[in-house]
Amino acid sequence: VPCETENSSVIKLDLRNNGLSGKLSDRIGDLSMLEVLDLSDNGIKGSVPPRIGNLSELVQLRLSYNELTGTIPNDLFKSLPNLALLHLHDNRIRGNITPTLGW
Repeated sequence: VPCETENSSVIKLDLRNNGLSGKLSDRIGDLSMLEVLDLSDNGIKGSVPPRIGNLSELVQLRLSYNELTGTIPNDLFKSLPNLALLHLHDNRIRGNITPTLGW
């Protein structure tokens, strides 16, 4: 878990392929300096927490190969201006990534 040296904030959380299960907590949005979030290839269930939209420094979001369900809220990614990589494949998420999502 790399941290920024100035204020010790977590900037990268890479827990891919760790056998994680359960729901992704809405508290993930409290990691305000996070640049990379990789939770791919686990058993995470439920929907994508809306507070992921609070991660304004996020550059990479990898949630593929889980058991996520539901839809992506239209305004979820509007507050993620730095997001350059989005992996949501191999889940049960419905809907499309559209320009209204900020892309």
